[in-house]
Amino acid sequence: MLDSFKPLETRCAGCAVLGTVQDLEGLVRHSRVDAGVVAIGDNWTRGRIVAELRAAVPEFPFVNAIHPSAQIARDAVLGPGTVVMAGAVVNPGCRVGEFCIVNTRASLDHDCEMDDYSSLGPGAVTGGCVQIGAYSAVAIGCVVVEEIRIGKHTVVGAGATVLGDLPEHVLAYGTPARTVRARGAGDPYLGELSRRK
Repeated sequence: MLDSFKPLETRCAGCAVLGTVQDLEGLVRHSRVDAGVVAIGDNWTRGRIVAELRAAVPEFPFVNAIHPSAQIARDAVLGPGTVVMAGAVVNPGCRVGEFCIVNTRASLDHDCEMDDYSSLGPGAVTGGCVQIGAYSAVAIGCVVVEEIRIGKHTVVGAGATVLGDLPEHVLAYGTPARTVRARGAGDPYLGELSRRK
């Protein structure tokens, strides 16, 4: 495990910290690490760290982390670095991009698309043919009805019900979900989604 904030050899989730992001090249060279996944919940931060890792070691392979209780359709496509958590469902015809998160008990219905670095929160569900833009986050407990398009860098707050398309770069919440403000790429959102401002 690489972590820029924990001391060397600290244990986290059963794994020892081997160094920081800057140590990856040496760890690969000495055969201590041969593949990885980036376990960061914030979509923008995850993208930034992946870019740093790819710049340091361009050939480094990223793997998917899929919980054994997740259900993934045979024809679903998952990009590298994607994490699918316990009890999640990815149905037929879905395409999940690179470094996405399909969180605990989330359900992505048929023919949906999640662009790179997007995330579906715990217990969030979509109808069929939904498109979630790059770096967008659909938070815990959201419901997104069928054939909805959510623009890139958009955040849908906890428990929202999305009945219509949402543009890029907005925060939306409520039932039905409404845009409450604009947001920039990289604006923090984790921990703020349930606090209505």
